[in-house]
Amino acid sequence: MQALSASGNKRTVAKLIDLRKQAKQENEYRVATRLHAIILSLEGYPPGSIAHILKANRTSIPEWINKWNLHGVDGLLEGYRSGRKSNLTSDDKQALYDIIESGPVAYGFNTGIWTSPIIKKVIEDEFGVRYHAAHVRKLLHQIGLSVQRPTYKLAKANPKERNKWIRYTYPNLKKTQQEKKR
Repeated sequence: MQALSASGNKRTVAKLIDLRKQAKQENEYRVATRLHAIILSLEGYPPGSIAHILKANRTSIPEWINKWNLHGVDGLLEGYRSGRKSNLTSDDKQALYDIIESGPVAYGFNTGIWTSPIIKKVIEDEFGVRYHAAHVRKLLHQIGLSVQRPTYKLAKANPKERNKWIRYTYPNLKKTQQEKKR
């Protein structure tokens, strides 16, 4: 069985070397590595040796060579990486949106606000999908909702005393530049 190799000639190698330099200058190191792999393949190196030289995964080299042979340079460029597919379908996301819009009390919680851990629990109960509480915020953003953080205000605070504390007491509590240097 013959080893997989890239198609091209010496002029192709010269062009690829220039493209590789350009990719490095533009901080496209992944593209530069792929181009280097094709250059080495055109020079007669087998995929296993190329992987060893470039410190790349040995299964990636044949993939890059096939993309080169089929699509040329365009096959080696960075494409859109969508990431892992969502565990919730669009219908599930719409149902979650409706649940959140109805409020936590309507869902059966005895709190007046949604929190990430509460929404996480709802997703687990309703859809059987487990998410980290931090990812719930990203999910809310995807379905058109935003996370809102409460502001704290003392209900019985004297406005004059509060203003005095903010203007005089609090700044004196902060470290000055001289104290930071010590």
